[in-house]
Amino acid sequence: MSQLGTETNPLRVAIIGSGPAAFYAVEALFKQTNLVVQVDMFDRLPTPYGLVRYGVAPDHPKIKSVTKVYEKLAANPRLRFFGNVEFGKHVCLSDLREHYHQILYATGAQTDRRMGIPGEDLKGSHPATEFVAWYNGHPDYRDYAFDLSAERVAVVGIGNVAIDVARILCRTPKELETTDIADYALEALRKSRVKEVYLLGRRGPAQAAFTNPEIKEVGEMADADVFTLPAETQLDELAQAAVDSDADPAVRKKVEILQGYALHRPTGKSRRLFIRFLISPVELIGDASGRVAKMRLVRNVLVKSETGTLSAKATDKTEELEIGLVFRSVGYRGVVLPDVPFNDRWGVILNEEERVIDPNSKLPRVGEYTAGWIKRGPSGVIGTNKPDSAATVNAMLEDLRQGLTLQPARPDLASAEHLVCSRQPKVITFADWLKLDQIEVANGAKLGRPRLKITRVEDMLKALGG
Repeated sequence: MSQLGTETNPLRVAIIGSGPAAFYAVEALFKQTNLVVQVDMFDRLPTPYGLVRYGVAPDHPKIKSVTKVYEKLAANPRLRFFGNVEFGKHVCLSDLREHYHQILYATGAQTDRRMGIPGEDLKGSHPATEFVAWYNGHPDYRDYAFDLSAERVAVVGIGNVAIDVARILCRTPKELETTDIADYALEALRKSRVKEVYLLGRRGPAQAAFTNPEIKEVGEMADADVFTLPAETQLDELAQAAVDSDADPAVRKKVEILQGYALHRPTGKSRRLFIRFLISPVELIGDASGRVAKMRLVRNVLVKSETGTLSAKATDKTEELEIGLVFRSVGYRGVVLPDVPFNDRWGVILNEEERVIDPNSKLPRVGEYTAGWIKRGPSGVIGTNKPDSAATVNAMLEDLRQGLTLQPARPDLASAEHLVCSRQPKVITFADWLKLDQIEVANGAKLGRPRLKITRVEDMLKALGG
């Protein structure tokens, strides 16, 4: 047989997941001039793009424009998309090893970490990712319900996801009408009685993980005032020293913006967003019906760790905040994939240098790789996945040069397609997705919106003619 990676013997790669990390890996593979590679991409949902479709806030359409790049990659005949095909259900690891030389896991981090405090499971206490998936029309979450009759809401965390949740809660229906937010979410938010939203961070303003554009944007909402507290945005000596030594001017600018909000006065807008620092929830307190009614908070101070980073240390000062709804956004973790080693402590696939590691031998499993949040944890923005995926592809190419690949018995295109279609007759191709995309856009145009998402898998299949 001819050399692997040629026209007569192409390198066959299976990618599990179809979000940014997956597509950036495809891009890196297709850039190899002396390599013929054929990629099959699998997603358990009929729709591609992962986090871009179901995680990016609907009022951030510019971020979603990255899908145009992915669409161009998908137009390459050397990439096939198998949507509505679940790894572990319709195809398993042994199937992939029989049909592919290399397997790449790029499934993201779909679940929230817990706060680990009493009362966390009271009614009205939710992971932020569930709310985000709900308002973005994710089929798994479209039937969830959130009590938006509560006038006070707490969002625990100060990253981009947390501030997205706070911003969506503070937006007016008119602002949301111009987005691709799920129609049922738009209707629920029209009836929202939320008046105050509290964004809670355990460390100080300089350590806030949201970006400067995000924090500036909340100050420009149509009907919501934004406030911080002077005492919480004033830097202590440790924080000031850290900011002064940081070469990134964006950190200083972030602190300036947040300190500016401490000077704000009410302007008569119907909603208020309070961004709090140096406080941590220690307990959620329920009412007689078992619904969250209060949050007990502890005041923190910043201390320097052995590594030189600043961490939060609880004091003996506490306060209580009356709230009726809580969203936690304190970190994310991946979901275990069948037969794939997992680091439960970190919430990622067990890996070193992009390669999946066998937990017993501590050696790389031949032909198995990982990229994106399921590899490194939830860090960075969408663009961060590009160099991350490129690093994974470099490892794949290095192993290919050394002959360290799987030896599939049926590496031809037809055999893999036959397997998938026999296991899941309702497989969705990328051409099918493009038809769904056109339907959503056309339906949205009738309402003056960018798209009207189809949020049930059965409805997607029906729209494609069954």
